[in-house]
Amino acid sequence: MTVDSTAARKPRRSSSKRAGGKKPADGAGQEPELVQLLTPEGVRVEHPAYSIDLSPAELRGLYRDMVLTRRFDAEATTLQRQGELGLWASLLGQEAAQIGSGRATRDDDYVFPTYREHGVAWCRGVDPTNLLGMFRGVNNGGWDPNENNFHLYTIVIGSQALHATGYAMGVAKDGADSAVIAYFGDGASSQGDVAEAFTFAAVYNAPVVFFCQNNQWAISEPTEKQTRVPLYQRAQGYGFPGVRVDGNDVLAVLAVTKAALERARTGEGPMLIEAFTYRMGAHTTSDDPTRYRRDAEREQWEAKDPILRLRRYLESEGHADEAFFAELETESDALAKRVRDTVRTMPDPDDMAIFENIYADGHALVDEERAQFVAYQAQFAEESN
Repeated sequence: MTVDSTAARKPRRSSSKRAGGKKPADGAGQEPELVQLLTPEGVRVEHPAYSIDLSPAELRGLYRDMVLTRRFDAEATTLQRQGELGLWASLLGQEAAQIGSGRATRDDDYVFPTYREHGVAWCRGVDPTNLLGMFRGVNNGGWDPNENNFHLYTIVIGSQALHATGYAMGVAKDGADSAVIAYFGDGASSQGDVAEAFTFAAVYNAPVVFFCQNNQWAISEPTEKQTRVPLYQRAQGYGFPGVRVDGNDVLAVLAVTKAALERARTGEGPMLIEAFTYRMGAHTTSDDPTRYRRDAEREQWEAKDPILRLRRYLESEGHADEAFFAELETESDALAKRVRDTVRTMPDPDDMAIFENIYADGHALVDEERAQFVAYQAQFAEESN
């Protein structure tokens, strides 16, 4: 897999900088300019600044990643509806943004996610069943972040951008040639933590890539309520470059993120990537998107589905046959079964574990609260007798 971030090398169709030739939805009524290498119709195009050459096996691998991630996500959503999970944040529609960027990282890079980066976790080798423990309420994350250089999920909106920047500053001081990537959404871009992270990253030339998945909705607030300019242009005010990529184009996301990470590793500092995508489902399973957005809007984005466009390309180029798709479906079913079985057999945590690891040497208030909780639970034991 090679990425050329300076020039296109194959005589493919030239990419229009306008997404799909339609009129959105970029605040000023203009079609957003973005990097695109694969159109919604599954046609390969070139971009003057970013290019990528992948083997048929690598292309099939990206397709497999997206299909299995979507199946896992759908299974988790169903489990929540069945009462097996307390909550779930779906990534439906954002598979290309996550798989493309996740596959662009090296093993020694460090990733700081939000709570929706299930596809990135897949790319980093985190067992998908480990992502479900927190949402079931049986652990605080379920994986060792240093084993895969993949931090635990962050619920506090935008705080991981600061964590990533601080870590990247440490990487630079250590003299390592690795990079850091921080994920956040369009809504989080309005948080002060993100602005502070941009400032520190720019001033200290930290090797960090800020990856914003602009899925158009910060819960029920549209992007135009977050900014008057395209999000990627915010980077200019902090002194580092920004770029908008077609977030439903896994090839473009891979090429852009790979180039940005390499730029960071070689001492050129931070960069902001805005992956222009769409949240096909609800913000979380406690949200009802039908109350604030139109069905027609979703239908327009369904035509740009990231998995469908790559499948069209694979089929048109003869890179995948029916046997491949059938085998993948079987693998998908097996993954779904494993997820269901694992979640339903997760052991409940020790009731007293919530009071552990708060203070290194203990604390009188925590001791008091523990005693109160023990007394509270004892009431139920007495009633059952």
